[in-house]
Amino acid sequence: MLSENIKTIRKSKGLSQQELAIKLNVVRQTISKWEQGLSVPDSDMLISISEILETPVSTLLGETIVDSEADDLKVISEKLEIINLQLAQRKNMRRKMFQRLFILLCAVIVIVFAVLGGLNSPYLGWNYNDPETAVLGVAFHAFEWLFIRLAPIVLIGAIIGSFLARKKV
Repeated sequence: MLSENIKTIRKSKGLSQQELAIKLNVVRQTISKWEQGLSVPDSDMLISISEILETPVSTLLGETIVDSEADDLKVISEKLEIINLQLAQRKNMRRKMFQRLFILLCAVIVIVFAVLGGLNSPYLGWNYNDPETAVLGVAFHAFEWLFIRLAPIVLIGAIIGSFLARKKV
């Protein structure tokens, strides 16, 4: 038990046999003999070992310490699973958000088309001798001209985007 505990705790602290030997002022072969169970440290050395390994003497002398590497892998895999689930949920929410935005864009384009069609370009009958009316009429005409040319392309793109966002990839 003592030999296995020294080895397990030393490794868990990231120390090599040589590093532990230097800290204890012994040769590496002494550490190797302790870990193989060929010899046992005396009580003073046992106290020094417990101080360097930051472990109570009772733990060194007690039950066999189970190497926690398997437990660490299990904990890491569980954390990775949680992270993967969170990423999948975030991706799903983002996909739904994009689908809703594309549908909203389609609706806005259709509504603006209907409003522009219903207004039937009222700015054409305005008196352009007034500078404010002229600037407003030109701005409205420019908006209508750009919208009529670009909206069909954007509408087709939004429809395609909403169908692609709907698909589960």
